[in-house]
Amino acid sequence: MQPKALLIESFRSGTIASLAIIPLSPLFNAAGLRIGHYGPKFAGLFFNDPQPWLLFVQHIVIGWVSALPLLLILLRTGARRQPMLAGALYGTAYYIAINSLALPMYFNDPLPWQLGAATVLPSLIGHVIFGAVIGWTSRRFVAHSS
Repeated sequence: MQPKALLIESFRSGTIASLAIIPLSPLFNAAGLRIGHYGPKFAGLFFNDPQPWLLFVQHIVIGWVSALPLLLILLRTGARRQPMLAGALYGTAYYIAINSLALPMYFNDPLPWQLGAATVLPSLIGHVIFGAVIGWTSRRFVAHSS
């Protein structure tokens, strides 16, 4: 596996997965559920009043960065045999570590688990789908790089 090929795959599969979960936002919002809570807060660390285009770019870039560890897991472990399951489990672990613990603690917010299923499920579902999509889209890359 060459680092350049790994980065290209991270960009490719991370972009596809990031785009795949965008339709969830209006669906969950329409149902009155919380989704995308930390995007504006995180962007606000670097920009005053981040506009929607900037939040979109941030979403894609975070997708690239977030795809890389999963690709390494798929390449270096037996997880490559079930990449969608591995991706879904990665998405779950990512949600727990980052969105339900690290970000709420950093921003001094209540943990999603304290707010209930209506807060947990939308983001958890999005992260599970994100990981599963990376697992699915990277199958060929992982098979040829192993």
